[in-house]
Amino acid sequence: ALATLLLTRPAASVMSMTPISGLVTLKAMAAESIPYEQAIANQKPTLIEFYADWCTTCQSMSATVDELHQQYSDQVNFVMLNIDDPQWARQVADFHASGVPQFTLLSSNQQSVNTWVGKVPKPIFKTAFAEVL
Repeated sequence: ALATLLLTRPAASVMSMTPISGLVTLKAMAAESIPYEQAIANQKPTLIEFYADWCTTCQSMSATVDELHQQYSDQVNFVMLNIDDPQWARQVADFHASGVPQFTLLSSNQQSVNTWVGKVPKPIFKTAFAEVL
């Protein structure tokens, strides 16, 4: 009966039932995010997420950030930088990423507007996006 239930439910429901779904979403979003250099060079506001694969809060925030990406990707750059990757050491230092997840919102002229660390409710992001758009 359990196998029938799992096989007949939509894939999203099955994914939400597994403990690794947040990590899977996080990895997929990182692969799809706009490259940092490209985001800094264009004239759109940018949300940089400093994350780590091992971070359970990053994993739990992945669904929220993915929903925001789906809604705002034509107006806002979504960049993900893994703090464990040495290539991002300068950005981690420049943006004072002291915890994960850290979300840094840059205006269209790439000036820091706001920074949040930890779990951030979606309405906070939406209000901040409205201010920079």
